[in-house]
Amino acid sequence: MLAIIPARGGSKGISGKNIKLLCGKPLIVYTIEAAVAAKSVDRIILSTDDPEIAKIAGKYDVEIPFMRPAHLAKDDSLAIDNYIYTIDRLNTSNPTQYDEFVVLQPTSPFRTAADIDNAIKLFHEKNADSVISVCEASHPPMWAKKIDHSGVLKDYFNIDIGNKNRQELVPAFMPNGAIFILKLSLLKSRDSYYSDNTYAYVMPSERSLDIDTPLDFEFAEFLMRKHGKS
Repeated sequence: MLAIIPARGGSKGISGKNIKLLCGKPLIVYTIEAAVAAKSVDRIILSTDDPEIAKIAGKYDVEIPFMRPAHLAKDDSLAIDNYIYTIDRLNTSNPTQYDEFVVLQPTSPFRTAADIDNAIKLFHEKNADSVISVCEASHPPMWAKKIDHSGVLKDYFNIDIGNKNRQELVPAFMPNGAIFILKLSLLKSRDSYYSDNTYAYVMPSERSLDIDTPLDFEFAEFLMRKHGKS
């Protein structure tokens, strides 16, 4: 299966996030190494607008057939538009017409090659439209609150759960950003990653960290050192 690693250069939360050293290794390299080790992945494409990211990632077993255009690398650019652009452009110059592909974001350094292979296996076994990696939410979403204009705390959702404990509620799962297995035809027809034929690949919380903030980065370094990966 084709893998796309999307890595734009304009990170706001952490400057140069995708190539920032995590325990001595550029963050993006953890994802490249997992993709290379995955038995189900036969081609890896880096989608970036940043020459420095391309220079660093280019030392590894990835292809950079073209740079991402600027209009798809803005803060408000939609990832789905970039995936459509990338696959369409690959299909114009390749006899292999891709429809199925896996997206591996570089902000998930704890996702493993086995996770990738198992998610792809699930995709094929279920003949799915898409497979999205998730982890169990630490708290039920029905517990969420909002603060109105006067500072009063109110329920975020209009759902009455009484005084039920967390264990009495149906578990909730959140996409963790690690793996998206998609079809180009799905993206074009529904403008969405989801359909009634979307399946969940469940990952444990210890492999589900999605680095978005400096605190996330510090926590990732802590976990790496704790498990002897530094």
